[in-house]
Amino acid sequence: MPIPYETAFGSWSRRSTFFWAATGATVGLSNLWKFPFLAGENGGGLFVLLYLACLLLVTLPLMLTETALGRQARHGIVLAVDGLARDAGRSLVWVWLARLSLVAGFLVLSFTAVIGAICLAYVFYGAFGLFVGAGEGEIALTLAELVEDPSEYRDFMAWHVAFLGLVMAVSMQGVVLGLERAFRVVVPTFLLILIGLLAYSHYAGELTAGSHYILGMRPEQVSWQSLQLALAHAFYTLGLGMGVWVVFGAYMPDLAPLKRSVFAVALMDTLIAIMAGLAIYGLVLRTGPAAEQGFALVFLALPASLADAPGSQFVATACFIAILLVAWTTSLALLEPAVGWFREWTGAPRGWSVIIMGVAVWAAGLGTLYSFNLWSEVTFQGGTVFRWVELVASGLLVPAVSVALAVFVGWKLGSTRALRMIGRAPRLVAAIWFWALKLVLPLVVFYIGAHYAWSSLTNLCEGQSSAVWCQAQPVLPGEAGESLLPEGRAQPRIEAGRGHRPLPDALKPNAGEPALLEKDEPAGETPVPEAEPQSTPEAQPGSQDRGEEATEEMDGAAKDDEILYHSV
Repeated sequence: MPIPYETAFGSWSRRSTFFWAATGATVGLSNLWKFPFLAGENGGGLFVLLYLACLLLVTLPLMLTETALGRQARHGIVLAVDGLARDAGRSLVWVWLARLSLVAGFLVLSFTAVIGAICLAYVFYGAFGLFVGAGEGEIALTLAELVEDPSEYRDFMAWHVAFLGLVMAVSMQGVVLGLERAFRVVVPTFLLILIGLLAYSHYAGELTAGSHYILGMRPEQVSWQSLQLALAHAFYTLGLGMGVWVVFGAYMPDLAPLKRSVFAVALMDTLIAIMAGLAIYGLVLRTGPAAEQGFALVFLALPASLADAPGSQFVATACFIAILLVAWTTSLALLEPAVGWFREWTGAPRGWSVIIMGVAVWAAGLGTLYSFNLWSEVTFQGGTVFRWVELVASGLLVPAVSVALAVFVGWKLGSTRALRMIGRAPRLVAAIWFWALKLVLPLVVFYIGAHYAWSSLTNLCEGQSSAVWCQAQPVLPGEAGESLLPEGRAQPRIEAGRGHRPLPDALKPNAGEPALLEKDEPAGETPVPEAEPQSTPEAQPGSQDRGEEATEEMDGAAKDDEILYHSV
């Protein structure tokens, strides 16, 4: 029997729902297109171990704090922080950290929904056989027509509306009938599809090569920068600082094990990232060398590698259904804090709250959508609307909220109130959590956010020298744009169809430095020989010309708007 509601708006009716919902919230697109590449280029299995250490010692305490805050208050983050501040006799200025977290989640959802629209379109493209026999150039042209063609932007808007409609349709059903049912069905379904893709990758792909790339132990690749990348990904991958964990904690039944559930979600997030990386790289490597990361890996290299695979149409559809499910559950989670806050603030019914917040997200997302077509030439200080929205959300608001929350709980509430939040725990575990929250987290998260923001700003300097930050050199390696790669390596952009995809040296015997990912070699480096152009029996005679056309199109409008971010 369902348990009685714990909040005014509903709660999970089963103890295990928190695990499925939190897993759906944390498994974002960066698990698919970022983590496997980072592991492959930074020591393989050693990077995975380094990442787990960062996860357990740095970001897990903050994750536990947010969840415990919601579970104790039984409210969203605004009322939860307001109640704690009043109870501890602290200034109500601290409530602004909660409000800023809602803004951060809203902004991240606005551009996540745009990526979700591409995922939804690709499901239908795969089902209708558009990728069968297509080369990477043809797929690049298809993507350019969807995303960047100013004359076709209304089609992109239609996919955008359809994706948000799917999200809102579930959210309007409520906490139990909508969110709980969706998470308990969608997340296991995603896992089943992922397992099936792993099996297919073993049967028809290069799963062994993908395993060596992602999990092989290569200590010579581990560096100080590897630690920086592990810290940043461990922080951004869990969806912290956006109120999601607080509202999910508020919906959590009293009998559900808090600390064990949070720990299990963090480990499941890592396991899924590894499985997804193995499946994707195992499939991509079946057609030859590959070195993509980010957007190009999922939306160009992956469908191109399946063009002549056994059961191509079915497998491509399954792949993008899995990716769509990831974007869908992430968006459901990001929408909930805003809907909960609006209901607490106005007392409006859930249906109207979802509609109002959904329409607001749609309107805000148009800025990102237009950044790739109608407004592609409209920039401020070198960045489009999308780049600035992403920078403000990921480089400023999310880290700032996380630092403020750690300071608030660790320094302003006092140890008694703080320890009461997480409930009974072994003394050593409680002490590690409290001191990590009080001393380690504020410094580390501040560094991650500052590093991310500065790297993003310096990457806006291409062709733009008037900004103050463009005068500061050198560009720091970090989390945005070109700085995501090992030092001296260029960033792969959306404009694929370059005619070659070098094999990462990590997959070659006696691997050395990673191969360049761009066509143009930086001065002073040994040029990477181009691979022979790939062809398939089904390829059309004009595919090469179409690939060149796609490259020219994509070199223009979107070259400064790579869809590479950590926020989802």
